[in-house]
Amino acid sequence: MTLIYRRAEPADQEAWDQFVNAHPEATFFHRFAWGEVLATGFGHRPHFLLAERDRQICGVLPLMQVKTLLFGHALISLPFTVYGGPLATDTETLHGLADAAMALQRTLGAPVCELRARTPLDLDPAQFAAPEPLYFTFRKNLPNTEEAALKAIPRKQRAVVRKAIEHGLTSAIERSIEPFFALYAESVHHLGTPVFSRRYVRALFQGFGHDVEVLTVRQAEQPICAVLSFKFRDEILPYYAGGGLAARGVGGHDFMYWALMRHALSEGRTAFDFGRSKAGTGAFSFKKNWGFAPEPLAYRFALAPGARIPENNPLNPKYRALIALWKRLPRPIVNQIGPAIIRGLG
Repeated sequence: MTLIYRRAEPADQEAWDQFVNAHPEATFFHRFAWGEVLATGFGHRPHFLLAERDRQICGVLPLMQVKTLLFGHALISLPFTVYGGPLATDTETLHGLADAAMALQRTLGAPVCELRARTPLDLDPAQFAAPEPLYFTFRKNLPNTEEAALKAIPRKQRAVVRKAIEHGLTSAIERSIEPFFALYAESVHHLGTPVFSRRYVRALFQGFGHDVEVLTVRQAEQPICAVLSFKFRDEILPYYAGGGLAARGVGGHDFMYWALMRHALSEGRTAFDFGRSKAGTGAFSFKKNWGFAPEPLAYRFALAPGARIPENNPLNPKYRALIALWKRLPRPIVNQIGPAIIRGLG
């Protein structure tokens, strides 16, 4: 039977998501709603591709066109996500989706096409380069009970969690933008990174419904840190987290992730996905200290003649001066101009 590759339309959403939900390699970031979420939140253009055999979907590839003056032009699966890339039922479909992505790349004139797959893709390295991994993911199964989950935390971090409990920290699940957004904006400013817009957070809630939620940690009713998480099948994925100085002195962040594990267990979830981090960063060390083993992410890149793999990340030495300057700017200024800058850094 002949394979057909085409652009996905809004009417394909139900069938697309049914395919994603059934595919063993699928992730939360393959869901159809990401196209509208990223278009609304950042102004990027979706180019979602699907493959059909006998009118049945046999492969999908979510792609977004990212084009900015500051950071260039690329076709990415997907920006602002940690995983993506093609999903297919067989090798022929996988290769066909990759060919369709490169054809779209040429049509759009994008120097770079990036596939952020969680697991290695069986693609020709002459077409899709596989550089040394910069990012690593941290995932593991949760024990069956809260007691076992607490014991599974390495001793040093477990002591921090117990001390945080003694400090009277509490947690609650919420579906609101504040106080999460203010805490997140404070954290990224401290790191020298632009913050995204509230519009993007609202789009996440609207696009994914109850599969997006916030856990907020409070001390004496005062919010000190919060994490926005995604839920997909049996997993929970803490994705955006933030907290102020008050959280650091009482183990707020460690307590927050422990509370999130407890919440996941209460919903019957069996896996915890700590997301990706760059090697050599504080986030990378934090996750290792929690007993998570880093797994390299094998991102792949199709490059037009003369193009290079983008290095738009804080470890690039050319950004150090800009990061230092950004940290010194007043919070109202960075909150106002940050969304216009970060749209090209996904």
